[in-house]
Amino acid sequence: MDLEAVRTFVAVAEAGQFQKAAADLSITQQAVSKRVAALERALGVRLFTRAPRGAELTIDGQAFLPHARELLRVAERASASVRPGRRPLRVDVIASRVAPSALMRDFHRAHPEIELDVVMLSDVATAVAAIRSGAIDASFRAVAMPGRPLPEDIESVRVLDEPHQLLTGPAHALANARSVTLADLTGHRIWMPGLTPGTEWTAYYDALVAEFGLTIEATGPNFGSDALLDTVADTPALATLTTARTRLVWPTGHDLRRIPVTDPTPVYPHSLLWHRANPHPALPALRTHLATTTNDQDTAGTWTPGWVTPH
Repeated sequence: MDLEAVRTFVAVAEAGQFQKAAADLSITQQAVSKRVAALERALGVRLFTRAPRGAELTIDGQAFLPHARELLRVAERASASVRPGRRPLRVDVIASRVAPSALMRDFHRAHPEIELDVVMLSDVATAVAAIRSGAIDASFRAVAMPGRPLPEDIESVRVLDEPHQLLTGPAHALANARSVTLADLTGHRIWMPGLTPGTEWTAYYDALVAEFGLTIEATGPNFGSDALLDTVADTPALATLTTARTRLVWPTGHDLRRIPVTDPTPVYPHSLLWHRANPHPALPALRTHLATTTNDQDTAGTWTPGWVTPH
């Protein structure tokens, strides 16, 4: 159905005259007549009758009018849902308990007037495809991987280097340490069942293993963080790595220990990605917020893979 014809019909019904409707729509009276006639042919009914005082709705016209108004309201809502500045800013945060999710909560508290849609995508390739298609506006990712540069139309900026911690149960050999060095971890079993081949975070830990001779195991199914914490709490020979801002909650009886890793401190490099042509007006506000509230990058005593560089 031609929405312009529907819009013209509503204008005539409200004005009561073809001439007045033409003036309201800034078109000719002939154009108004043609649009109404085309709508009547499409519907197979007469919508108006000519009267001395103008145009009067027929019974069919009276029945159609409320639906015509609703059609125009629906069309406006559909248009507004994708209009820059009218739809929410869509941002991928990877997972609900990790640092990017906390960064977006901070942004929401600082800018409650900006509507947000928060999504969680699986890996950097999926996130980049979603950015390029317009499905999302931005994504937090560790983006640099050997042989996999970002497309030229994708911008990125490092926003947070997040330190690592060792997570152990109470009976682990390192459980009472105030901090541990990477050298201290040599020979200990570090269990991380969430590592998925081909993802950016697996590439990061592969580089950590290669440089410092660690033993990181990704064996067994990944039943999520609760099952991981249960196993680490009950198994003296196992520990895992987590990041400082990852939110973990466990039963009091687990007595788990979060121990800073130092000398050097491995940091996970979170970057914000977006399409250089994205016009959403909230994107600059997000970038400015992150630039003014997150820490400096590449600080002394930290480590990231050699292929990770600030953008």
